[in-house]
Amino acid sequence: MDFRRGRGKEELEINLIPLIDVLLVIIIFLMLTTTYSKFSGLEINLPTSDAPPAQEQPNEIDVTITATGDVLINRSAVAGHDLNAIVDALRRIVPEGGKAPLVVINGDAKANFQSVFDVMQAAQKAGLPNVSFAAQTQK
Repeated sequence: MDFRRGRGKEELEINLIPLIDVLLVIIIFLMLTTTYSKFSGLEINLPTSDAPPAQEQPNEIDVTITATGDVLINRSAVAGHDLNAIVDALRRIVPEGGKAPLVVINGDAKANFQSVFDVMQAAQKAGLPNVSFAAQTQK
């Protein structure tokens, strides 16, 4: 006996809803497990020069900042680390009248940025507008 005689044949079809669900789960899994590179700093490649080092000028003040934040002006240590002590030391060295000397800052690579900034402000307050930074030459 054929009980299905009155019914038409149903066409077979693939149900796409479970397939889409599985693909979405795979995409979410891949998104969560993928690691993204995050750069916390800015990479800078500084230019180098093969030019010979400049001759030391007689009208030049050499300011050295050590890694610990000590400030030396013309190889003499400054009494304090504060801004006023650096200003007073620079004013004592500046010759009366004439052209303002060039202040060359030699900062250690591990020196605190605040120390370098304090020296720049002290030079400005002492009336020394010409400030330069010393760099290491490439070997």
